[in-house]
Amino acid sequence: MLKQQVTRALGLMSGTSLDGVDAAVLDTDGEVIHGFGPTAFRPYSAAERAALFAAQGLWQGDPQVEPVAELIETAHAEVMARFSDIEIVGFHGQTLAHDPSAGRTHQAGSGAVLALVSGLPVVWDFRSSDVHLGGQGAPLAPFYHFALAKYLGATEPLAFLNLGGVGNLTYIDPRHDRPDMPGALLAFDTGPANAPIDDLCQARLGQPRDTGGVLAAQGTADDALVAGYLAEGYFRRRPPKSLDRASDLGDRVAHLDTPDALATLAACAAGAVATGYEHLPDPPARLLVCGGGRHNPELMRRIAAAVPSEVLPVEDVGLDGDMLEAQAFAYLAVRVARGLSTSCPATTGVAAAVGGGQISHP
Repeated sequence: MLKQQVTRALGLMSGTSLDGVDAAVLDTDGEVIHGFGPTAFRPYSAAERAALFAAQGLWQGDPQVEPVAELIETAHAEVMARFSDIEIVGFHGQTLAHDPSAGRTHQAGSGAVLALVSGLPVVWDFRSSDVHLGGQGAPLAPFYHFALAKYLGATEPLAFLNLGGVGNLTYIDPRHDRPDMPGALLAFDTGPANAPIDDLCQARLGQPRDTGGVLAAQGTADDALVAGYLAEGYFRRRPPKSLDRASDLGDRVAHLDTPDALATLAACAAGAVATGYEHLPDPPARLLVCGGGRHNPELMRRIAAAVPSEVLPVEDVGLDGDMLEAQAFAYLAVRVARGLSTSCPATTGVAAAVGGGQISHP
């Protein structure tokens, strides 16, 4: 177990957007952020992305998982080789399926393989312990968001919104000393974000995304469809709560032309964030946005119009919105190695604060 000392950790994240592997170095003792190190991105090729997309919904033991896991491990090993002077690695793996109601989640890829290849201790399988103890297993970045709020010197509540394949919201009260203290955090998945937008663009246009939100800005959202969707049970359920990448939104907009469909999907994503605000103790003054969705001006415009907060990309406060999730798993790796908690009732609904993850040594 690590002592309480500053450790240089490498975090690896491949999210539900399926675009590639983010890698980021963080100097931390698992509580305080002491500095940010270099970053890298290893994109998935079109063929790799297609294989990962085809594997969505598969569980451990399915014969189709093994070649996909090897793909994931190879991609991560390639990006790990770009870094030096690393003491520990946090490896999230690639989520293929997530069903906490049934007590299971599946992140493909073996940290033991990466430890063998890299010669470094690798912390992985971050979500299983939480799920096995009755939690949602997601989101896991909130403890890092709490540390970021402290790093930024925040003295009043604020929120982080990650716009990945799925959106997730973290409300932070930095007046508390620790993230697992009652009232310090509230976190949950808001609803689908980039995933249905990207999937529609891939299916209809053969391109991975609506670059710059250009097409969505040209369309008109189907307000009745949006209202009907947001009236469904998930959005009214009290947090903590989490979602799988899969949704039926693509089917719901299948009858619309492409600009209108994309405008409708953006309106659903923004409306889900606004509905999420109903669960917060108070509206935060600032909503800091990270993840790929912040590059979509139409999505950002709709969110800013829907919530009573100043909506800012995290770059406006000096952070790297493309690497926050990777940094989070560097941070969590050090917490696991120190025996500290990584989730708590207010972030995942687990019965008590719990430390997830297992450590594989070379």
